[in-house]
Amino acid sequence: MRLRSVLRPIPAALLFISIAGTALAQSLGRATPEQVGMSSERLARLSDAMRQYIDGGRLAGAVVLVARRGHIVWFESFGMRDRESGSLMTPDAMFRIASQSKAIASVAVLMLQEQGSLLISDPVSKYLPAFEKTTVAVRRDDGGYDVVDARRPMTIRDLLTHTSGLGYGGGVARDRWEAAGITGWYFADRSEPIAETVSRMARLPMDTQPGERFNYGYSTDVLGAVVEKVSGMSLDAFLRESIFEPLGMHDTYFYPPALDLDRIATVYSATPHGIERAPTPGGMIGQGAYMEGLRASFSGGAGLVSTAMDYTRFLQMLLDGGELDGIRLLSPTTVRLMTIDHIGDRYGTPGAGFGLGFEVTTDAGRLGRPGSNGTFGWGGAYHSTYWVDPGEQLVVTYFTQLIPAGGIDDHGKLRALVYQAIVDGVHH
Repeated sequence: MRLRSVLRPIPAALLFISIAGTALAQSLGRATPEQVGMSSERLARLSDAMRQYIDGGRLAGAVVLVARRGHIVWFESFGMRDRESGSLMTPDAMFRIASQSKAIASVAVLMLQEQGSLLISDPVSKYLPAFEKTTVAVRRDDGGYDVVDARRPMTIRDLLTHTSGLGYGGGVARDRWEAAGITGWYFADRSEPIAETVSRMARLPMDTQPGERFNYGYSTDVLGAVVEKVSGMSLDAFLRESIFEPLGMHDTYFYPPALDLDRIATVYSATPHGIERAPTPGGMIGQGAYMEGLRASFSGGAGLVSTAMDYTRFLQMLLDGGELDGIRLLSPTTVRLMTIDHIGDRYGTPGAGFGLGFEVTTDAGRLGRPGSNGTFGWGGAYHSTYWVDPGEQLVVTYFTQLIPAGGIDDHGKLRALVYQAIVDGVHH
């Protein structure tokens, strides 16, 4: 059966204001591409490319949302939400966003700093005493390792920039992390609260010294535990009260309600024979426990489920300097602090750095991909991605569910085809 792309009108409830010419707005109303300096004809190339991935059996389904100058210009769903049942993908489908949760948890931490409840320069142990004395595994020439004391305390800023020394349990001391039952990024099936899990992490050897280099891992899960300790609320409750409800993100959860379970996109895996439905529940390489799990562990690093519209509202708030629909979550100065490079060459990618929760483009020429200096973004393990380009006043959200992804080049094609549809540019 040939799978066609499905373009559906955006529900009226999501169109908070009408478009008036090309004036800037925060409410993500609908505009034609031409009203914001883009080309409908050129955006059609993006539709064609996505259909090729679907029809070629490399993706089951996806949702893409493009917004420019505060207005949605392209919001399309493709293929199937669930191939086996014949359920079409829809724009309001829900996706496991995995590490795209990190940006939201990072914003929560900066909100607490703005409220005077913490400083990102604080040692983590000020709020989580288990981190008062941490250790680091150092590999020996004979293949073994020694465990030494950390040279300085781990700070909240280290966690935000992924320079804390925490990996995902696969480093030099992997044997100890495996013995403690802490490996991989998946927590949805755990019965213990995240605060207990990260307290056990604190007793294990870290991969690197604090501040030494970028080391992607559990840092944002520790941030979630900090948010819980400082706020006196579960991470779930804090995010809902402080971010999701104010921004109108009504479809973002750690564990969606039963009423919404049939909206969750199915996870597929790339194999030599094409994509196949991932196992059920299958842990992190599968359908997982987001739907019928224990609902006890709130992972700030990888635990959320969301929709393209919800996540775009979050990103538009950042593009607009911390405010959306008259609701301010952060000051513009804090957003600027979050979206500049904090770690320089320690990030290890020429032309890019890392801020407080985001990769940041520092030299678009060296990086060699479309986009402006200052563009920030990240992605998720299920092959979703996003970016925000302040120079072009652009937000792009791409959701699919494919793990492992098998070398598909859809992310690069998506970026190239979005930028080639900008026909006027933003001049400074």
